[in-house]
Amino acid sequence: MTTDGRPARHVSRTALSRTALTATGAAAVLALLSACGSGSGTADAQPSGSAPAASSSSSSSSSSSAASGAGSTAIPTEDVVSAIQADPALRAELPKEIQSRGSVILGTSRVVGTSGLPHGGQDTSGKTVGLDIDLRDAIGKVLGVTWDVRYGTFPTVIPGVQNGKYDVGQDNFGATKAREQVIDFATYLNDGQSFLGAKDIKTDAVTGLTDLCGYTVATSPGSTFQQILTDGAAKCAAAGKSPYKVQYFNDIAPIILGLSNGKVDIYFGPTLSLKYEALHVPNTKYLGQISTTPVGFVTAKKSPIAKALSDAVNKLIASGDYAKIFAKWGVTGTGVTTSVVNPPTTF
Repeated sequence: MTTDGRPARHVSRTALSRTALTATGAAAVLALLSACGSGSGTADAQPSGSAPAASSSSSSSSSSSAASGAGSTAIPTEDVVSAIQADPALRAELPKEIQSRGSVILGTSRVVGTSGLPHGGQDTSGKTVGLDIDLRDAIGKVLGVTWDVRYGTFPTVIPGVQNGKYDVGQDNFGATKAREQVIDFATYLNDGQSFLGAKDIKTDAVTGLTDLCGYTVATSPGSTFQQILTDGAAKCAAAGKSPYKVQYFNDIAPIILGLSNGKVDIYFGPTLSLKYEALHVPNTKYLGQISTTPVGFVTAKKSPIAKALSDAVNKLIASGDYAKIFAKWGVTGTGVTTSVVNPPTTF
């Protein structure tokens, strides 16, 4: 998330009427945005928010909690990583260079504040915590290596992996046919494509892209969400409806502001993320999910690191440590039963 929260250029707002943000809602949104401060770590690019986080709560409970601004903000502190033991056989799968230096260079987006949880955020001491962090730390323990974390932005991490800047990329990347042509995936969870709406828009559910017709939709550039919206752009005209308008943001802050001030009707993003936001951002409602996608670490094409990562995930699944991590962050049911390299993709 950028520290100033400045929104990108907006297209015109829809003709839908919008109620004013309540004092309680405004305070909650300001609190959310104020959490987006600078983080710690080695930065090799301007910091940008990572994919925001989520809860596994149901759609109905998300909507009711969002309306009142309710939801727990406590950060779980259970140690589910330190007892994990290294597996010499899996370490041997890594390239000799990585074995020698004992660290893996990881490219990711900077996580700041708490709005990115459970995927990633900061505790009160400024330490980076979250589901994704616990998962990679557990994998590091299995492989007997540490992570040399370097920060980029969502659109720059994959190119950084391709050109050798990073050994591995992690940023809630969904596997797609196009991506698998240029990089390899080692899967570690399943996420979906969902919608978060401003409370007062007329629709209460989105089951397909034609339900978006006539609305202004915000999403991340260079993402699977952009691809889905672009591929489906003609569906509204085919259905005799007005087209949807799309705005692109690298960070969640301007999207949340847009939902509250009438410049955005619907946010299209990761399921885990949007369910979490519905619980914590007043005057929003979870509108549903249209598809699911395997998510994984990304590596250079044909790099042996991908198999090592996948095998480490499967080791954690077999030992039960994987399930403990997902239980800690309240997202049981979103893990994979088996990690694979380059999973089958639907788009």
